[in-house]
Amino acid sequence: MVPVTPSTRPSERPAPGSPQHRPSPGRRTAPRLIATDLDGTLLRNDKTVSDRTIAALAAAEAAGIEVFFVTGRPARWMGVVSEHVHGHGLAICANGAAIVDLHAGRRVIRVRELARRDALAVVHALRAAAPGVSFAVERTGGIHYEPEYPSFPTDPGASFAPVDELLTDSREGHYAEPIVKLLAHHPTGDPDAFLALGRKAAGAHAEFTRSSPSALLEISGRGVSKASTLALACEERGIAPHEVVAFGDMPNDLAMLTWAGTSYAMANAHPDVLLCTTHTTASNEHDGVATIIESFL
Repeated sequence: MVPVTPSTRPSERPAPGSPQHRPSPGRRTAPRLIATDLDGTLLRNDKTVSDRTIAALAAAEAAGIEVFFVTGRPARWMGVVSEHVHGHGLAICANGAAIVDLHAGRRVIRVRELARRDALAVVHALRAAAPGVSFAVERTGGIHYEPEYPSFPTDPGASFAPVDELLTDSREGHYAEPIVKLLAHHPTGDPDAFLALGRKAAGAHAEFTRSSPSALLEISGRGVSKASTLALACEERGIAPHEVVAFGDMPNDLAMLTWAGTSYAMANAHPDVLLCTTHTTASNEHDGVATIIESFL
């Protein structure tokens, strides 16, 4: 698939807390599409969707507004919201690397994969730049870890092997599935500094971002991001950027928030997100997304 490069917007933004950053009272013009991140944005901290948010999502779709969940989560972790997509039933997962049909058992219907040669180049560059780094490989069918990588307890069926083996060019089994994301973890690194280091060391081979409070990099194919895949989905529907409202809280949301015509940072958002959005809303714990959706309706 040919990557779509999201358009850029001016770097000057109103400071957090300024009038432009505060939700204004009254009814807003409804968008054609709402794009929302999940963790730290739509989901509460206990990973549930509040009754108020469920009602707001249903009302938006009933009013003809499409709702896209745009997340770093893999397809298999979408059970928390599967039943809350009513019309189109699609979600953008793995930071733009996969489009998933939530109405068809979370089936991956489009993949924008990370090429094996690029993944290996990233591994070699990061190992030289950040000794102690360990890796995991997310494929369309599941995740596979290096033994020293801190594995997720929600993935008990994962395999373990050195990353060079995890990235083998196999024609069968788990390793034949497309690579959607490479994960790199450093046990002692500063999260933002590690992101900057990763981009400097291997940015020519892949896209780097992060959404974890730890030093964990999420690495996708060149040109792949939440923004570029959302742009593809909107182009197919005849929806322009200015007709999109996006919500997010972490650096992996920045490209999407910058591409969308209107963007909202959650009150709990990363400082870079607060600086690069046109508005803020309440935190994920206080139904910030629902608050804005209700104002459209």
